[in-house]
Amino acid sequence: MCRWLAYSGDPIFLDQLVTRPAHSIVEQSFDTTMNYKNDGSLWAMNGDGFGVGWYDRKGEPGIFKDKMPAWNDENLHEICSQTEANIFFAHIRASTNGAVQRTNSHPFKHKNWLFQHNGDVGHFSKIKRALQYDVHPDLFTDITGTTDSETCFYLALTYGLMDDPKPALEKMIKRLEQVQEDAGYEAELNLSFAISDGEKIYTIRYASGKSLIKSQFYSTDMSCVEDISGACTALPSNGVILVSEPLDNYSDKWISTPPNSFVCVHQSQVEIDLLSL
Repeated sequence: MCRWLAYSGDPIFLDQLVTRPAHSIVEQSFDTTMNYKNDGSLWAMNGDGFGVGWYDRKGEPGIFKDKMPAWNDENLHEICSQTEANIFFAHIRASTNGAVQRTNSHPFKHKNWLFQHNGDVGHFSKIKRALQYDVHPDLFTDITGTTDSETCFYLALTYGLMDDPKPALEKMIKRLEQVQEDAGYEAELNLSFAISDGEKIYTIRYASGKSLIKSQFYSTDMSCVEDISGACTALPSNGVILVSEPLDNYSDKWISTPPNSFVCVHQSQVEIDLLSL
């Protein structure tokens, strides 16, 4: 499983959320406290790669990612301290499907879109071929890794993500479950996606079967983000943070995203709809 973070608001430097908070996503890479496996045990380490993606002056986002642990990469700290963006993603990986290699690190990028994921698709190795047959031929050659996450992204693109995200993601989820059932398995999905087109951020939180639904939170209270020393950094009043795990001690400023929901963040507004599944 993995951990991720997404931000939307007035431009800030990435380090203000990615590396400096007391329980930053880098800190979570070796000391997560709520990333549970389906058997209830804790998946404490997320050392199988990391990545950041951000939007600046160009239409397409920039990406920096590697297969190394986030806690062991000085370049990540340097880039985050010098890069400013109004929308950005950060991700740390604990491998469940696919080798530990750069092409399997998140976020994934297609044109102006970013995608990152925490969770898994049950029995993926057995159904991967059937799923990837659905990917549009013009998109299939852009798949460079071997993860269920990247396949989900390209299925959603095939089903119309760039035109209307919610129905495209719903169609993708239904297809995942159908292929599992066609292969003789119970539908088993655990999906916590964050997606952006550079204007809006969308998230999904969904689980089926015996999967333990992954945590997902958001906050519009940017008045104080504590760093390791306990000092507060105030961030833009219009900012929205979305995370797998809070960046502090789980204060009440963090709101849990409802299960089986679709979230849209645009211009500091958070809209939540239930998925039509």
